[in-house]
Amino acid sequence: MHKIRCQIEELERVSGVESNSLTVDGVPVDSYLTRFLWDEDKYPTMAPLREIVDSIHSQVTKIEDDLKVRVTEYNTVCSQLNAITRKQSGSLVVRDLSNLVKPEDIITSEHLVTLLAIVLKYSQKDWLANYETLTSFVVPRSSKKLYEDNEYALYSTTLFCRVADNFRTSARDRGFQKRDFESSSEAQQSRKLELEKLMQDQERLRSSLLQWCYTSYREVFSSWMHFSAVHVFLESILRYGPLPSFLVCALLCSLMAFQRNICFLTQHSLLTQFWECVLAPSFLKSCYLLQPIMREPQ
Repeated sequence: MHKIRCQIEELERVSGVESNSLTVDGVPVDSYLTRFLWDEDKYPTMAPLREIVDSIHSQVTKIEDDLKVRVTEYNTVCSQLNAITRKQSGSLVVRDLSNLVKPEDIITSEHLVTLLAIVLKYSQKDWLANYETLTSFVVPRSSKKLYEDNEYALYSTTLFCRVADNFRTSARDRGFQKRDFESSSEAQQSRKLELEKLMQDQERLRSSLLQWCYTSYREVFSSWMHFSAVHVFLESILRYGPLPSFLVCALLCSLMAFQRNICFLTQHSLLTQFWECVLAPSFLKSCYLLQPIMREPQ
């Protein structure tokens, strides 16, 4: 239940959705808890307690497994989208160059090729002074700065194809990083379509996961309340004997004061050996404590 609630908070924050009060069976969680009625259709009271508990455990386990699968699928798409985003806005060493390099910046012919190099900002003078001597057959004054960020500058250089490998090796030895670039319009279109598809998948999965979390939270909270009811019933039998007549006391307190209240009640009451803690819907700000109390003899 806590995992689903945290997931709801995260999805609402990312989606910019205004947080709504969670409900169970169409009523606020507070009202459902304080006016709880046993669901006879779902958990017949004539069934053995072990069977009821196993049914609750099986249902909650199934929801937990489904949550893991759905969250993993959503996080995978988010990771892929973040990786593409980093390539578009990150350092020149890793970012996508398709928006920085124009078709006219690249020369590709039978004998000539244009190579791209990443140069540290403080090494630009070194690059401009030495790129022509890194190997033979480099076109003089062909290097052009295409882009610059806070750390690096992107330079293009034109040279003969047959010395391209020698140029790459010499540039690497001097501390200049080469960048491969594919100036294909088909490749750029493919990357654009991939990005659009991932954005659509992310939005679809986020919306689907959020709606599933709302529904599953209701199911898990209801199941957990039935389990707590079984727990309180068994505690009443152990304390008061078979077929006891008892009430359930619900005490609302702040989580910050939880331990202090428990210590106080334990010291001043004989009825506090068992308290069942139930988180209220105010998201970890308060909780309910359930306690079976014996009715007065009629």
